[in-house]
Amino acid sequence: MKFIIVLCLFITAMISSTLNLSLSSNPSRINPILSTDSVSSEIGSWLFNGLFKYDKDGKVVVDLASSYKFIDDVTLEIKLKKNVKWHDGKSFSAHDVLFTYNVIHNPKIYTPLTSSYKKVLSLTVKDKYTIIIKYKEPFFKALEIWMVGIIPKHIFENEKDIMTSVYNKRPIGTGPYKLKELKISQDITLELNTDYFSKIPKIEKIHYKFVSDPTTSYYMLKQKQLDMGTLTPIQVDRQLDEEFDKEFNIYEKQSFGYGYLGFNLKNKKFEKKAIREAISLAINRQEIIDILFFGHGKICHGPFLPGTFAFNPNTITPLQNIDKSKALLRTLGYNKNNPFEFEVITNANNPTRINLAQIIQYQLAKVGIKMKIRVMEWQAFLNTVIHPRKFESIIMGWSLALMPDARSIWHSSSDTNGGFNFVGYSNKKVDRLIEEGEITVNREKLGMIYKNIFDEIASDLPYLFLYVPNSITSINKDIKNVTPALIGIMHNQEEWIKIKE
Repeated sequence: MKFIIVLCLFITAMISSTLNLSLSSNPSRINPILSTDSVSSEIGSWLFNGLFKYDKDGKVVVDLASSYKFIDDVTLEIKLKKNVKWHDGKSFSAHDVLFTYNVIHNPKIYTPLTSSYKKVLSLTVKDKYTIIIKYKEPFFKALEIWMVGIIPKHIFENEKDIMTSVYNKRPIGTGPYKLKELKISQDITLELNTDYFSKIPKIEKIHYKFVSDPTTSYYMLKQKQLDMGTLTPIQVDRQLDEEFDKEFNIYEKQSFGYGYLGFNLKNKKFEKKAIREAISLAINRQEIIDILFFGHGKICHGPFLPGTFAFNPNTITPLQNIDKSKALLRTLGYNKNNPFEFEVITNANNPTRINLAQIIQYQLAKVGIKMKIRVMEWQAFLNTVIHPRKFESIIMGWSLALMPDARSIWHSSSDTNGGFNFVGYSNKKVDRLIEEGEITVNREKLGMIYKNIFDEIASDLPYLFLYVPNSITSINKDIKNVTPALIGIMHNQEEWIKIKE
């Protein structure tokens, strides 16, 4: 009996552990309503829960909610879990959800979330664990907008100014971990929430080490001072050794973003689709991926994330065809004596985009197109080029979401001052499809609509969709039960075990 007890204590010691991660900047506000930086959002993801979340395959499942049903096309009833406690021991209830919703709508609160809730007519508390949400019209993101972390009413209701509240640096959530220690420009420690309402993680602590320099972070990873880190393609292909392979597993998947060459469609040079097609046919996208990412990426075929309901697998970007590109240029009146010329602008703080511009410049020269490159500081690029639409073409990138919202970039109404449709794209069929999709709750029907949007935009060539780079993560082999998925490797972190320190 004594031997069994000792063995159990030994096993417990082996698996009770710390996950060592890094952060490169200080969190601003660890509050899911106010977070605008990636570090705050990442730390907050351990501490807070939404009513819903994505499962490993990108499907919406319950989190703080226990169940839900649509009473009609515009009325959603959500039942909440009854065994949830805040980190300070207080019980979670429907009143916390209502409070969070009201904070988002408070004109004194500056939050990027406000626009997501414009379609919500009302939120009422039916009882302690039931809420009723009414929408102004059927809304395709009726569930997704409630993935936002819920904040505690009892903590914030008496705060004079939530924007400056001390609890933005001493957060109280419902998540699997609690904040133990936070010091500016120093390490951050999270400890296990043993009262967590769902499966309690096996790893006891999350320790974020403050490392502002990515090179230092890489060397700390190699020395096993970090358990997990992002690798660049050049590191994977040129800098890793056998010792690293012995100590770390590498997980590679498509990232949630793409790179593109965008045209100012209101500029006469790019009014005709034929010239955009000629440029597209002159570009070898696979060669770009091989040079920039050592092959760690895929050709981008359109505006939505591959593997999601919105992606259209039947829409394929044509391969490079020099002869066809030259023929199109000739029909447009361009030749050696009268070459097509244009300028591309990109931002100076992104070396990948600068290198991309040079590769495209080289490829286009093969068909006689002369492309000039201008590089600018980021804020100057935004304020003097993007916002006033003073460009012929640009090289940029977009993040991709599991649930895309096509309106902000592709609807003609978004071609406004400050809007994201800064290339001036306008297609009445796409506008109609976007509007139809916004009031479509049925996911199968929504998928068909978005696949049509995907095909229309891709064939119009307002951008040249170029690549989706891979995300490459290395994880200490002492950590077990890591399994890749569409949404990434962290989806089952509660199953992870670190077998030794």
